[in-house]
Amino acid sequence: MKEDFTDFIEVSGLLNYDPDTISKIYKKNPKRLLKRLWQTLIPIFAYIFSVGWDKLTGRLKNEQQARFRARELTNLLVELGPAFVKAGQALSTRPDIIPGILLEELSELQDQLPGFDGDKAMELIEEDLGNKIDEIFLEIDKEPISAASLGQVHKAKLKNEEIVAIKVQRPGLREQITLDLYIVRNIAYWLKNNIGLIRSDLVALIDELGKRVFEEMDYLNEAANAEKFRDMHKHNKMIAVPKIYKEITSRRVLAMEWIDGTKLTNLEDVKKLGINPDEMIDIGVQCSLEQLLEHGFFHADPHPGNLLALEDGRLCYLDFGMMSEVSRESRSGLIQAVVHLVNKNFDKLSQDFVKLGFLSEEVNLEPIVPAFQDVFINAVEQGVSKMDFKSVTDDMSGVMYKFPFRLPPYYALIIRSLLTLEGIALSVDPNFKILGAAYPYFARRLMEDPDPQLRESLKEMLFDNKKFKWDRLEDLLANAAKQTNLDLEKLLDEVINLLFSSKGGFLRDEIIEGLTNQIDLFSLRILKNLNNYLPSSIKLNTTDETNNLNDLIIQIEPLRNFLEIIQKVPGYSIDIFLKRVPRLINEPYTKEMGIKIAKKVTEKGVVRLVKIAAGANI
Repeated sequence: MKEDFTDFIEVSGLLNYDPDTISKIYKKNPKRLLKRLWQTLIPIFAYIFSVGWDKLTGRLKNEQQARFRARELTNLLVELGPAFVKAGQALSTRPDIIPGILLEELSELQDQLPGFDGDKAMELIEEDLGNKIDEIFLEIDKEPISAASLGQVHKAKLKNEEIVAIKVQRPGLREQITLDLYIVRNIAYWLKNNIGLIRSDLVALIDELGKRVFEEMDYLNEAANAEKFRDMHKHNKMIAVPKIYKEITSRRVLAMEWIDGTKLTNLEDVKKLGINPDEMIDIGVQCSLEQLLEHGFFHADPHPGNLLALEDGRLCYLDFGMMSEVSRESRSGLIQAVVHLVNKNFDKLSQDFVKLGFLSEEVNLEPIVPAFQDVFINAVEQGVSKMDFKSVTDDMSGVMYKFPFRLPPYYALIIRSLLTLEGIALSVDPNFKILGAAYPYFARRLMEDPDPQLRESLKEMLFDNKKFKWDRLEDLLANAAKQTNLDLEKLLDEVINLLFSSKGGFLRDEIIEGLTNQIDLFSLRILKNLNNYLPSSIKLNTTDETNNLNDLIIQIEPLRNFLEIIQKVPGYSIDIFLKRVPRLINEPYTKEMGIKIAKKVTEKGVVRLVKIAAGANI
């Protein structure tokens, strides 16, 4: 007899995470709750008792024992099931909630579980798609090729002989997840109200986790995410995304193009394809940054199984169940925070954390600023590109645990995503630095992006009171030039924008002064040359000093510095300057500069005439 896979929660009409509705459902069905409580609470309270005893006896102060208990909790979560695994994975990215040792152990959580019976998978496919297996597929493997906490994947061939991957959700998963979330949420609520060490947003964390897991359990949502991701990156010839077959996709069954690829961590197999693993990592890093800072829609789970190297040299992304979005304001805010970090402006960096939602506006930032300085100063001194992301993240964990930080959900997923990506990269290159790989992207965005906030950030990075940081500009251009999609003309336009910005006043003054001096020197040279042809009786008194009169090339410091820097950028040509002459002529500040130069040259000329009339040397 065919098994009924109708989910109790689905029958209740709950398709989206709603803690109030879940509470009402289980209050009407206490038997289900009591059974699961018995399965979960006994081992949980046994663990809590053990930790409590260790704390009472002082054994928990021993790092080895603390690590043992942290590892014990990690194993317990795996035994308790998918919802608890997901909760542990979420906690592993929340340094504001849990201490460092536990953070490290939870980060080791693996989401791999044995698959379920293949016959049950076939029955579920038939139930969800409303057709017999042999009416849908030419053939399908009953044994799964891979399994995770939420489902498993089967290889199949369609009637048109296309090879597809069929992802099938575990039977009764929604009910189990929902029940476990309900239990965990109530435990979190109790802890929040009774244990002072627990941060106040623990319940909110569970609710965010519930929302994410419900989205991940809806394969129609994952299909939409995959198509959105595919569309966003269709311009990138190095990124591959499997095609989705909507006609055989439901909430519990997902059909997608079969992809033959090699995990990036299998270095030897990647090399056998004739592919440089370092190049694959670079593609992944740049794509991740584009997802995060340009589109604001990013893959939050780039583990090794979801990133494959293809024979044609492309990087393929899989599994779009866990995606996240970042607002335009937050994206700009993250880049601004990087600028303040580079500038060692820890006061503004602390204010950035308020704007990004990490700290409430009521929090006193005064003690946090020196804490930031302690964490970042040494790393910044050796250069952002050489920063150890994991080390800095670990140091920040202590600060976040000490002060009243509240991490936005998107940030937790960003950290998880970047740390996972860095872990993959380190398996390829032990010396890999994710911030070093990311800095060229930040540099290009700062130089090219017309966003007003980023324009101000660029000015802040390059201007120090009345001093222009030419070395900083050179560093930005050198890093931006590492980007294959660098638009040099657009970059030059932004530099011109800087020159004619409100903060560029002293640069314009330097250019005015330099041009005035050069014109004056040029006119003096002409005057001295004419003087050589005058009769002795009317010759002017001159000095032998020529200064740089023999050098007729305009030696204006700002222009010279900029030309020396820009000429080092790949793709440079004099043509990109010539194209911008009309714009330079029509700039309002250009006319103003011309008037000031004429005035200053006239003043110098009058002074020289007075000197000549007085018989002074010129």
